[in-house]
Amino acid sequence: MLLLVFISLSSFDTISSKKTAAGPLPTTTEMVTGLKQALEQGTTKSADQLSVVDGFFKNAAIKILLPPDAQKAEKTLRRLGMNKLCDDAIRSLNRAAEDAAKQAKPIFISAIKQMTIQDATNILLGGNDAATQYFKRTTTAQLSLQFKPVIHTSLGNVGATRYYGALVSQYNRIPLVRKLNPDLDDYVTQKAIDGLFYQIALEEINIRQSLSARTTPVLQKVFGFVDQKLGK
Repeated sequence: MLLLVFISLSSFDTISSKKTAAGPLPTTTEMVTGLKQALEQGTTKSADQLSVVDGFFKNAAIKILLPPDAQKAEKTLRRLGMNKLCDDAIRSLNRAAEDAAKQAKPIFISAIKQMTIQDATNILLGGNDAATQYFKRTTTAQLSLQFKPVIHTSLGNVGATRYYGALVSQYNRIPLVRKLNPDLDDYVTQKAIDGLFYQIALEEINIRQSLSARTTPVLQKVFGFVDQKLGK
């Protein structure tokens, strides 16, 4: 739900001597600092969680499955007793995404540093996914550029190219089936980026709604003010 409150951060300095129920109003600098702390905390935590072994594979919400046109092939091959081949292929796709997630933190930090006061206003007083949408706009192209070569290499290193290639080869031998394309780079890259933004969205909601997620005095002051201003 979009929140119908828009306040210019530039006005905070002129009223900083006033107080809310929680104390003095945060200044512009505090508002921007608090937001950047929150965003760095959320993006770092997300990237760290997804870059470990099973960060993707054991997260049901973002686990990468075979490409849609290969899922019919998967069902056929499982019926033919090739469960291990299918399982190995799926696991290896997720390992590649986990490797790529390690590249995400500096990209997000760069986007945070380039944030304008207007960006901060829109995020602080926007919807529950305003920060996530900001990162989608400002980092997707760079994430794709950085992820794709890592995923290409990782797909080879973890055996995905071999496992998926074997799966495709086995399926393509079946008479009269529609032949599958063994290329995975674009598919896994996009799925890795989608999973990362999904995790960032969860972290954003957490810091907006959970007092325990506000781990510094500036975060507590800024988001306490936002809560009060939005009537939470």
